[in-house]
Amino acid sequence: MGCAPFDYVTVDSFEHAAQLLRTYGEDAKLLAGGQSLIPMLNLRLLRPSVLIDLNSVPAHAPIITDGELRLSALTRHRSLLEDRLIEAHAPLLPMVAKHIGNVRVRNRGTIGGSLAHGDPSAELCVAALAVDARVDVLGSSGGRTLNASDLFVGYLTTSLEPDEMITAVRIPLPAPRTGWAFEEVVRRGSDFAVVAVAARVRLSDVDGTISDVALALGGVGDRAMTVDAPLLTSAVGTDGSDESLDEIAAMIAAHVEPFSDVRASAAYRRHLVAVLTRRALAGAIARARGGASHR
Repeated sequence: MGCAPFDYVTVDSFEHAAQLLRTYGEDAKLLAGGQSLIPMLNLRLLRPSVLIDLNSVPAHAPIITDGELRLSALTRHRSLLEDRLIEAHAPLLPMVAKHIGNVRVRNRGTIGGSLAHGDPSAELCVAALAVDARVDVLGSSGGRTLNASDLFVGYLTTSLEPDEMITAVRIPLPAPRTGWAFEEVVRRGSDFAVVAVAARVRLSDVDGTISDVALALGGVGDRAMTVDAPLLTSAVGTDGSDESLDEIAAMIAAHVEPFSDVRASAAYRRHLVAVLTRRALAGAIARARGGASHR
């Protein structure tokens, strides 16, 4: 079919892009990696009058500042796999990045673009929730910082205003004895996740029992979502035995309300939540104990 006609503008700063967004509003779209945008343009699901290309905006290297790992929103998925600072301080990201699309997608796609797109099955949306990430946002009226948990509000819908964009992603540095894991099921390689689960577990420095746990799910609702804390409290203080993990996974699966579509039934998705939650929690505990590599 091909794209509907649009004007094309390239910018060399986020501030310039914000000015253009203020001028054109919802008639403008931002182009970073374009891995979701271009197919939607070709199908004419989107018909912007102006396309604002961010690829000339300098993307700073990952840095540590104020107890956080700070990534440019224009950080490519490939960099999540290759950067040593990311691997050392946010190992869940390389775990997740290797599941994203294919080599072409990973070479072009950006972390900010993935989060701003807000696909409920997107691996990075799930990971951002599991690590308590925050995003720096810039708009025509200035900047603000949002928790990832406040970013996703519905199917392909975020809390960003029409004239706002994500400029950076902030990830708290992990406490000692923290482990992560990611699990997903896809129908074929590079496909969207039917269900995805990311887990973060911290073990007590005193007795090695679980002192904190976070879990995020994708593919089971209209947005990536965190599991409510009350459903995870039974894990705190336990040693992560097989029996306790089975109980937690079953309880979480019972509380989700997945949907049916052409890829899977609601019942199958619920089953996957139980299986993948069990695996993710076990993997995160093993890494926290030093029994598994980040990769």
